[in-house]
Amino acid sequence: MARPLWRDLVKYSNEGKYGDFVKNFSSSLALAMNQVVAGHQFANSELARNLSEEIDPLGVIRRGEHVTVLYRQRSTKKPGEWLGRLVLGYEDGKVRIFGATIF
Repeated sequence: MARPLWRDLVKYSNEGKYGDFVKNFSSSLALAMNQVVAGHQFANSELARNLSEEIDPLGVIRRGEHVTVLYRQRSTKKPGEWLGRLVLGYEDGKVRIFGATIF
């Protein structure tokens, strides 16, 4: 379930499509996202606009009602590796994203 959601985040981040990027966010996360800040990130972050489609799942942890999936994420332009974190849970009977970050 997590892999297609992460792939969509990578795709829409690379394309700078904020509306598509947040389409699977929980309502609380979508409300917390500042469109101006997110748009600035898409426009100015070399990492956010050049994520590799190659990902390696590293593990899953569970906390209460949420599951956190960790990925090894690479860039197509920057050398090195990053840790991707995707927090999933249910909202209104659907799997939604409650957190997504790259460290």
